[in-house]
Amino acid sequence: MASLPTQFAGVTVVTKANVYFDGKVVSHTVLFADGSKKTLGLIYPGSYHFGTDAPERMEIVAGACKVTLDGQTAVNAYAAGTHFDVAGKSGFTIEVGGGVCEYICSFLPA
Repeated sequence: MASLPTQFAGVTVVTKANVYFDGKVVSHTVLFADGSKKTLGLIYPGSYHFGTDAPERMEIVAGACKVTLDGQTAVNAYAAGTHFDVAGKSGFTIEVGGGVCEYICSFLPA
């Protein structure tokens, strides 16, 4: 797997945070010149369900989590340097057992 980026150059960052679950999940949106978008965020311990409009790739930057994709029963563990993909018009449950999980969410073409 390719290494995760440590920074993005030539981008616009939306200063207003996306805050979910009473501040237990927080992200900021990063806009690229080519029109693509990512969010960079933190997930604190707990279990959270997210729905998706567009397909997404979640790359784990630091920490660890367990994920169950909608429609599946398998629970998969992800650590720093790994990723998982989520279909559009779907969702996933993500659980962080301890510490903080940091991620990059890329919105993929449909």
